Amino acid sequence: MRGWRAGACVAPLALALAACGSGSGSGSDDGGTTTLRVAAAASLTASFEEIATDFEAANEGVELEFQFAGSSDLATQISNGAELDVFASADEATMDKVADLTAADPMIFATNVLTIVTEPGNPQQITGLQDLESSDLAVVVCAEQVPCGAATKALTEQQDVTLDPASEESKVTGVLTKVTTGEADAGLVYVTDATGAGDQVETVEAEDSDEVVNSYPIAVLDGAPSPDEAQAFVDFVTGPEGQAVLQDKGFGTP
Repeated sequence: MRGWRAGACVAPLALALAACGSGSGSGSDDGGTTTLRVAAAASLTASFEEIATDFEAANEGVELEFQFAGSSDLATQISNGAELDVFASADEATMDKVADLTAADPMIFATNVLTIVTEPGNPQQITGLQDLESSDLAVVVCAEQVPCGAATKALTEQQDVTLDPASEESKVTGVLTKVTTGEADAGLVYVTDATGAGDQVETVEAEDSDEVVNSYPIAVLDGAPSPDEAQAFVDFVTGPEGQAVLQDKGFGTP
């Protein structure tokens, strides 16, 4: 596996990347615009959309096109030959699955930890992870094969907590949606997702969550249609401008 070094078209997944492969394509189109295609973990949505505004302003003629989804789903698409320039994963283990398809060593650009979210006001009076074992609660988590699910498994095992989830979602935003729409009493999401939800949720600290930290790597993909622009985007994310946005959204430093 490659080493790690620290730095800094939304649609159903199966159709989105195929749709992204049509039209003008990556590289320079007839109008002289380069479309840079970035696959990124769903938890990066708000941060990367804000970073895109700054990056495009600083790089005339470059437009960013994002595919946000669960990291494991994106890794599968990359392995199957999806035409993409950059991949940003929510954990190192998922990036490792496509390590042979990256043009350079991935860089760690952010960290994240889990927290508990409930409906506003915390009507079930949840105080911590142990409370989530109650059969009276509808608790949602991420599926184990995605980074937030792997982190949930590690954290609950560490705390000797056994959950019987009402559902297991393919991405962290799915967990958040179940809680904000009242379909679940509580869920485990990243701190950044809870921060972004604002007063739509109540946040309850998960004990020792800082002992289960997800590190987010980013890399230019081998055979990227626009490698120079792809590297410029990676440099922007890992540089001071991108880091400022990420930290404002609640991400930890690399």
